Amino acid sequence: MREEEIPASLGRCDLTLTSSSSDPRELISTLQTLTSSSDTRELIATLQTLNSSSDTRELISTLQTLNDLTADVPCGAASAEFKSSYYTRTLQVLISRINVDWVQKLTVAQRRDLWDGLFFHGPPEQALLVLMDGLGTPSAGRDHLVDILEEFLRSGGLDRLLWSYCQGQGPRDSPQLREALLGRLAGLPDLTANRLHPHNRELFLPERYCALLANALLHALENTCQALRNGCDCSLVFVAQVLGKVCIHGNSALVFGLLAPRLSLCTRSDVVWQRVSWKLMENVPERWLEPVVTGMVLAIALSRVLGNLVLKNKKAQFLLTHKMLLLQYHHPTAVLRTILGYLAADRERRPLLIQVLRSVCETWSSPSSVRNTPVEQQLYVSRVLLLSASLLKGEEITLLRSELLQCMLGGMQSHLDSGVVRLRRLGMVVGECLSSCMDLNARVMMMYFLSVSSDDDLTPYDMSCDQELSKATPPRYLSDCMDALQTSSDAGHVELSLRAAEGLVRKNVSTTREVSVQMARVLLHLEDRFSTPGFLSLRHTTMVALAVTDPAPVAKYLTSEFYSLNYSLRQRLDMLEVLAMSAQELSQPIRAGEAPNERAALVAEVTSYPGDDPVHWRQVVERRIQGKTRRISKGVTRPPAKGTANRYAPVAGHFFFPLLQNHDRPQVTFDLLGSDHLVLGRLIHTLGLLVHLAVNAPVAPQMGRALLDFVWALRYHADQMVRRGVLFAVCSVFLSMPSESLLTELSETLFETRAWLADVAEADTDADCRSLAVQSLVLLEKSLKRQLEAP
Repeated sequence: MREEEIPASLGRCDLTLTSSSSDPRELISTLQTLTSSSDTRELIATLQTLNSSSDTRELISTLQTLNDLTADVPCGAASAEFKSSYYTRTLQVLISRINVDWVQKLTVAQRRDLWDGLFFHGPPEQALLVLMDGLGTPSAGRDHLVDILEEFLRSGGLDRLLWSYCQGQGPRDSPQLREALLGRLAGLPDLTANRLHPHNRELFLPERYCALLANALLHALENTCQALRNGCDCSLVFVAQVLGKVCIHGNSALVFGLLAPRLSLCTRSDVVWQRVSWKLMENVPERWLEPVVTGMVLAIALSRVLGNLVLKNKKAQFLLTHKMLLLQYHHPTAVLRTILGYLAADRERRPLLIQVLRSVCETWSSPSSVRNTPVEQQLYVSRVLLLSASLLKGEEITLLRSELLQCMLGGMQSHLDSGVVRLRRLGMVVGECLSSCMDLNARVMMMYFLSVSSDDDLTPYDMSCDQELSKATPPRYLSDCMDALQTSSDAGHVELSLRAAEGLVRKNVSTTREVSVQMARVLLHLEDRFSTPGFLSLRHTTMVALAVTDPAPVAKYLTSEFYSLNYSLRQRLDMLEVLAMSAQELSQPIRAGEAPNERAALVAEVTSYPGDDPVHWRQVVERRIQGKTRRISKGVTRPPAKGTANRYAPVAGHFFFPLLQNHDRPQVTFDLLGSDHLVLGRLIHTLGLLVHLAVNAPVAPQMGRALLDFVWALRYHADQMVRRGVLFAVCSVFLSMPSESLLTELSETLFETRAWLADVAEADTDADCRSLAVQSLVLLEKSLKRQLEAP
């Protein structure tokens, strides 16, 4: 047993026994120099018998004497002296002699009553410490010590220990001893697991042991309540310290799973129980208060157990009004209801509810918070905001109306500016709920009037078998379809033309090429004047069909119009989506069953983008070397995979490079590098997709180099949608560019690129960004390995 953890003994131990040795001769020598009283001389003789005698009867008599000294019934000054000063060392002597011959001569009953009984009848805190320390010394008798420890726990040793401290009968211990005892009580499952593995006992497992400890805590509280009713004083300091120490060890859920329901039931109508619970929580040391309060919040209603602790303790106030509501975001909604309900339940605590609401409003409406926190945390803060607002009273709503209105408008703007769809929807939902909360009376009146201008009493006609009649017929020619979309005022005619447009475009290839750009312009500016069902989808599929049928001219038109004036953000997003979807369709391999003449004509007539070079200079050099080298024999080589033609590779430059132009020139209605983060993120994502689809195309390295140059300056962008697009683009480049080209481009910034990706993978607030960064790192490492292993 280490001297710095547990002093030699308790009470007078610091004056009497300064040595930590368990040698009986040293103990006897110390006692002889201490005093010459008759009681001490008798104790010395007893210990001498244990040390030197081999007479079984004499040894049994000696053990009986020691048991008499540890009996619950006082046996004079010798018993008190023994318990306070010499009990710990006596137990150490017994443990050190556990393997001697005379111990083995005791019967099972004698060992249980005389030997084991010494650990059960003396001061429980000393017995527990000695037993725990004895488990750390490997010996043949350790199994017997484990049996004694298990019986100590089963026989109520924890109950006796806690209640002795509640009564004030505990030892006058030092801070070091108190800390050691708390550590043994809270860490018993861990200590036994480390020392007894793999032969640990079931009772020492966390679930079983925490249940025992929770019952002991309950018994101590019950005895305290009964003592207070009888007019006796009790102390809950040690019990509160034990509770805090157990919770800081990570077992709060196990303890409060049993403790909380009982506390909730007892404090429902018993004032004494309520005061005892409040005192218990007030005595928990501040350094252990957080897991205790958190465990309590997760388990029960707080008002009857915590009382006004949140007003008396600044640490508890910080936990319940700030940390668990704004910094953490993993608690379920029921926990939020419990915390906010606790703050709203009492008149003295309601100012804290107002304080929480103001803090949450500031966080929810902050543009920086929306940009730099995960979506899950934004959802969590939104729940806190709505729950707090729902607990306000009428006069409080009137007082806070201007602040709530400012929060609603600013927060909605911040969320709608985000590129994440979930955040935009979240802003709309929270704004609608806050608006309903502030206009409660108007909402009630509106519902009343709606229930009076109602026609529910009228019997409806049966129209289940009715069929809609339309005089319009679908167009048969592409020109008729375009005329109807531009000039017709008949909703049915417009709908039929829009539904027939895609089929006409794909069916009449030659005619489509003549009017592809004109029809793309019509569709891009087409408005949904008649609320046509599926309007956006029909328009989108037709524009994709145009881009697939006549790729180069349509792609040139869309990419040039993307940076033009007087287009809405929705139209610009439509352009990007059409380019991406048409590129995906064009990149599909030409199937064998398709008409060769039509496909060949399509591939032959497309115009290659300037700068496309089908023969790379490395291939030229390699071909020359192969032609001038004579080889006697060549090993068996695996035939290269057969390339499959597609229609995207010849036109990839038309889709990609124009989109990189003018990105840094703010227009009158369009600021790509400014406030229009959504379009910027979608643009980068589209560029990455275009590069990925051009894999193995001659122009792919050139596209990859240009894309890396473009996104490198945006890698630390504040908006998470833009960062996602950048990382997706980097992944696409790593997948599409050959290893030698990739390492050539990254040769100067290779270490900086790896450091940036590692930093994003570890610290970015967005989960998708972290995942994409990990994927990019893996791809980069594969490219490095492949290039290093190349001959």
